[in-house]
Amino acid sequence: MGRELRSLVGWWVVVVVVAAVVCVVCEGKGVGSGSGRRNAYATMMYMGTPRDYEFYVATRVMLRSLQQLQVDADLLVIASMDVPLRWIQALEGEDGAKVMRVDNINNPYSTQSNFDWRFKLTLNKLYAWKLVNYERVVMLDADNLFLQKTDELFQCGKFCAVFINPCIFHTGLFVLQPSLTVFDDMIHQLEAGRSNPDGADQGYIGSYFPDLLDRPMFHPPPNGTKLEGTYRLPLGYQMDASYYYLRLRWSVPCGPNSVITFPGAPWLKPWYWWSWPVLPLGIQWHKQRLQTLGYSAEMPIVFIEAVFYLGIIAVARLARPNLSKLCYRREGKNILFLQAGLKLIAIWSILAAYIVPFFFVPHTIHPLIGWSLYLLGAFSLSCVATNAFVLPTLPVLAPWFGILGSLLVMAYPWYPDGVVRALSVFVYAFCCSPLLWTSLVKIMSSLQVSLDREAFLPRLGENSSPAGFNKLY
Repeated sequence: MGRELRSLVGWWVVVVVVAAVVCVVCEGKGVGSGSGRRNAYATMMYMGTPRDYEFYVATRVMLRSLQQLQVDADLLVIASMDVPLRWIQALEGEDGAKVMRVDNINNPYSTQSNFDWRFKLTLNKLYAWKLVNYERVVMLDADNLFLQKTDELFQCGKFCAVFINPCIFHTGLFVLQPSLTVFDDMIHQLEAGRSNPDGADQGYIGSYFPDLLDRPMFHPPPNGTKLEGTYRLPLGYQMDASYYYLRLRWSVPCGPNSVITFPGAPWLKPWYWWSWPVLPLGIQWHKQRLQTLGYSAEMPIVFIEAVFYLGIIAVARLARPNLSKLCYRREGKNILFLQAGLKLIAIWSILAAYIVPFFFVPHTIHPLIGWSLYLLGAFSLSCVATNAFVLPTLPVLAPWFGILGSLLVMAYPWYPDGVVRALSVFVYAFCCSPLLWTSLVKIMSSLQVSLDREAFLPRLGENSSPAGFNKLY
């Protein structure tokens, strides 16, 4: 009996020790452990800019597009600790991504004269070198549009990037071999004040790998082996959207035409509804979103706004007599001053009709829905100005038709190149300008006629006879 008890105790001790070892090993593996995949596509997410939600949507669309391409790698998001928990849950539960929560890396370059506060936290990208559970990581910005699978990039060396600028490589997509030694050295040199031309990840990583321009071009080995060292990536892995706008087609001979990037102005990123047809490639991004994430988050807002605008049109029409009486209320003194002020108010109300709706359209809605909602809003508010000031309808709606026409000119799909497209838009604007000026003249003359008529004709309920008229007759 004692021997059996000692045997059971011995086995229990062995089980406890094995369990403890397993727990320690699992804790040491961290993100990426247990997936069985040796490589990862990674991106980052942080808070503190006016466009946090837009980049969150862009990140989700990019992750889902990679899923659709059936890439043989993990999808990973390096998220700062202040990213909302509901966003993290959506990335993990709905998009199949792994999330690594990190503290923001302090940016010591914020006092530089050329520092852009939009990039204050982009140094969080350095955390990619801590992903030592993977052999290779492709680090991505959210504004990448994948046209095909790029798993061959995992065969590249310890660092590989694309030169979309003749002298400076782009950090919107690069390949790295994770290493804690490299990460620690990067942080050390960051704290030591290493030179950084722009104060962001672009300048810092560029200064850390200054000789990449002299390195050979990457060509994936046909046998699937991984290369060592550093390489330049062909331009086809980071096709700047501005190349497309010149010819309206891709003709990049360097490598496969796999990834489009949008490094231009932040308000012309492809996920904004106004990006198309101003920029022809905006619709490509929205096609990917339509096929992956959809627009269910924005559609309730679109429906509410559409009903609201339709209600404005109906109310403005029904209340026209009362609105016009309110706007043309006469006073006995300072009549010239009041007339000038009324004209100014009328012109500003027309301008507001075309400006205000722009800011109420959900930013990341599909362009066709966005422009339709904007035009509906502009039409409804123009109806208010038309009925309130008793203005002719067509001149007030002249900008509305002008905007609609410009959208059709820009969206025309059969231009031979971008130069012809730009000239067509210029010719259209040149032809429309006299019509807009004529409409403005008609609006001003109509306002003057209404003011003169209101000054001459009596208001309802007032005595229609001039003073002394009844005495004479």
